[in-house]
Amino acid sequence: MENKTNYTKSVTGVVIKDGKVLLARHTYGAGKNMLVVPGGYVDFGEAPEDAVKREYLEETKINVEPKEIIGIRFNMHDWYVAFRAEYVSGEAITDGDENSEVIWLDVEEALCREDVANLTKELIKRAFYSETRLVKDEAYTESGKYAPYSFYATEITE
Repeated sequence: MENKTNYTKSVTGVVIKDGKVLLARHTYGAGKNMLVVPGGYVDFGEAPEDAVKREYLEETKINVEPKEIIGIRFNMHDWYVAFRAEYVSGEAITDGDENSEVIWLDVEEALCREDVANLTKELIKRAFYSETRLVKDEAYTESGKYAPYSFYATEITE
């Protein structure tokens, strides 16, 4: 069977609903036993937004809709993109594999807890408090002149 996972591209999303953020308790690696935002690798040929949707559904049974980009990390070998995502539907349930628990936590509590990973805390701050985000530029995307995922910075006025 051919490997469909692109281990050089990964995504995550911060989902906040009613002042609470959805977190999962990681079961392996450097983040073992820590609460993190769900995410994972992008499959070959998969759009980053679709990977976020798939990862959330696989890991939490929650349907989400990725919106703005709130963070990007990249180097010569790989990249990682973080989105603010909106809750669509579903009841948070652990996958029993990559995470041992899936919980909605009050945003302020999540930012204070020691068992919430530091990167997760930073992403929560950017999703909940940041005034600038990268949003998808539909005109560029549909024109065919630019990459399918052209984004530009905008100030949030909500």
